[in-house]
Amino acid sequence: MANYKMAESNSRVIPLEDKIFGISQRAKQMIQAEGANKVVNATIGSLLDDDGKLVILSSVVDVLKNLTPVDYADYAPIAGTPDFIQTVKKAAFGNYVPKAYTEAVATPGGTGAIRNTIQNYSKRGDQVLTSDWYWSPYSTIAQEIERSITTYTLFDEEGQFNISSFDSRVQELLQKQDGLVIIINTPAHNPTGYTMTLEDWDKIIASVKSAAKSGNKKITLLVDVAYLDFAGDPEEYRKFYPKLENLPDNILVVIAYSMSKGFTMYGMRSGAMICMTNDKEIADEFKVVCSFSCRGTWSNCTRASMAVLSNIYKDQELLDKVDAERETHCRMLVKRGKTFQKSAQDAGLKIVPFDSGFFVTVPCENAEEVGLELQKSGIFTVPIGKGIRVSVASISEERCKKLPAKILEAIKTINPNYK
Repeated sequence: MANYKMAESNSRVIPLEDKIFGISQRAKQMIQAEGANKVVNATIGSLLDDDGKLVILSSVVDVLKNLTPVDYADYAPIAGTPDFIQTVKKAAFGNYVPKAYTEAVATPGGTGAIRNTIQNYSKRGDQVLTSDWYWSPYSTIAQEIERSITTYTLFDEEGQFNISSFDSRVQELLQKQDGLVIIINTPAHNPTGYTMTLEDWDKIIASVKSAAKSGNKKITLLVDVAYLDFAGDPEEYRKFYPKLENLPDNILVVIAYSMSKGFTMYGMRSGAMICMTNDKEIADEFKVVCSFSCRGTWSNCTRASMAVLSNIYKDQELLDKVDAERETHCRMLVKRGKTFQKSAQDAGLKIVPFDSGFFVTVPCENAEEVGLELQKSGIFTVPIGKGIRVSVASISEERCKKLPAKILEAIKTINPNYK
């Protein structure tokens, strides 16, 4: 918006519509007009079955149906119910319970955890660091509380994690700021599907420890694990947690955990921010300041979703049922992603290094124009600056197989010199 009549811009750049929801809405309009078989809506950040219907874990629905009126009508404590606070740690960490002080505060999804971390662990005017491929609402959240996002280059020329770029950006920012919030979205990164390896984590930890060694700078590692439960094997994808233990006191780890994906409860807006530290006073402070931020924004989260998680973890048989049902859908998602990856390779279409998750990203020039070209054929993707994001979570395996060739055709139409 260029001109404001009553509202203040407050240094924000506010678009007329949300890009992702706007494109998705146009896809839905075409489906209404021409039929679902003529449209590929690869914009949606929710897991859909092969018929385009939202995947909802029936085992979770059963728990919801058995809640008492108090479970959904009463206020929850600001930081979350005591049962939820303990249970969400089990859900996030699994068998990798940290050897550290941990405190948790309930948030409306992972988004609330990101917002509260930036608010409490950076100053107004600070830059927050993340990778050059990133979920665009990071910037929205930062702008809303008078910060900004800056980036490092995620991949080097060999398609490996670019530790050189990461390290230089950390050093550069700490020369002009007292502290630094670093957002790392893994596993199954949105939008690329990349997962930080254990070796990547070793490099990250070495970099931030070196940057913080003087003791007069503060670093907060915000690990956004929104896609953790649909990345693949739950044990394998939690193996990185021990890497975050035993860090110096001026490096704080915050885990942004979401129930949206793992428990298919997108609309109930439930999640938590969980800190890891060797200093009990820092953990206690975390709970106080983040609870204060909750009270000053959304106040408290939905009690019903907290009760659902708590009840699932109180009953081993029920937990096993949820895990088994999730695993079935996770296999479907992983298969779609790998099918897209192989078809892209066969077609000669470059994609950003992919491991697992809801999205694959195709790098290309003139992404907006490529996106519009695809829409002519009823294919809806999300242009994201240096490429287009494809949601393999929302389309069938068969469409994942056919889509790369069509994307390549559109890219070559807009960029004739594409190689």
